[in-house]
Amino acid sequence: MRILLTGSSGWLGATLAPRLTALGHEVTGLDPVPAMQTRIVGSITDRDLVMRVVRENGIEAIIHSGALHKPNIEDHDNGAFIATNVVGTLNLLDAATSFGVERFVFTSTTSLMISQAIREGFTGGARKAAWLTERMSPEPRNIYGVTKLSAEHLCRLHHLQHGLPVVVLRTARFFPEADDMAHAIEQSDANTKANELLFRRLTVEDAAEAHIAALEKAPLLGFDTFIVCAPTPFRPDDCAALITDAPSVVARYFPEFPGLYARAGWTMFSSIDRVYDASRAGDRLGFVCKTSFADVLATLSAEQGASSSGRAQR
Repeated sequence: MRILLTGSSGWLGATLAPRLTALGHEVTGLDPVPAMQTRIVGSITDRDLVMRVVRENGIEAIIHSGALHKPNIEDHDNGAFIATNVVGTLNLLDAATSFGVERFVFTSTTSLMISQAIREGFTGGARKAAWLTERMSPEPRNIYGVTKLSAEHLCRLHHLQHGLPVVVLRTARFFPEADDMAHAIEQSDANTKANELLFRRLTVEDAAEAHIAALEKAPLLGFDTFIVCAPTPFRPDDCAALITDAPSVVARYFPEFPGLYARAGWTMFSSIDRVYDASRAGDRLGFVCKTSFADVLATLSAEQGASSSGRAQR
């Protein structure tokens, strides 16, 4: 397929573009920032540019991963978020329906599912962790979440009005930057990200593969929205204990974890306040992330085994 990939210079775009090319697709990267995989330097806020790119390149599918993100709140006003995340998405959807694009994949975020009320519960001593699924009605707490949810609604509208097949992927964290959560101060970056694979993270490689799965399934699904996150071992009835004593819950599922963590000098979060349930993506989209917390433990075990063997030989 001839695919337009927005955000092609970003962390996800740089991982996704070569995978699409390896599958035989012709990828046109569009991003305001120059990069090897970005063929057209420009903004999705430029409606004429978007229309021209889709028309002149005979685009058959659009993967829209370009956006202003939560960290951009510090140096961009609300208008910039609306222009990029809402109007930019509208430009792409209008181009898709105007020029016969066959499928559309939109990169959304689990962040929009955390309302102010849920946030206050986390910081004010919630009685149990929040179990988050696609069935909940989001009430975003910041301009990033508001604009991503608005873009989701535009995607649904274009499906309803024009029959455009659209898959929305609410991705959990996969960014490479250090964590901004309060408890991250107590753990190394690698330790923090490993812990988060239990409930709110995935690798960028898995994020890219989820987009490929969505691209393939879009015509069959028509319109659908999926949480994309590493599979959690937890169940809803774990939520009360996750708030009060997360390490004991983790140890029930992974008895080897305390010893492996101790030898690595790592610690588990004392409390886990939310769990993203990505099971629906497995059921409907046929996609499950390959990397999970179990893989982290397997890597630690292999490294520690190799280290012990090396010391014994000396």
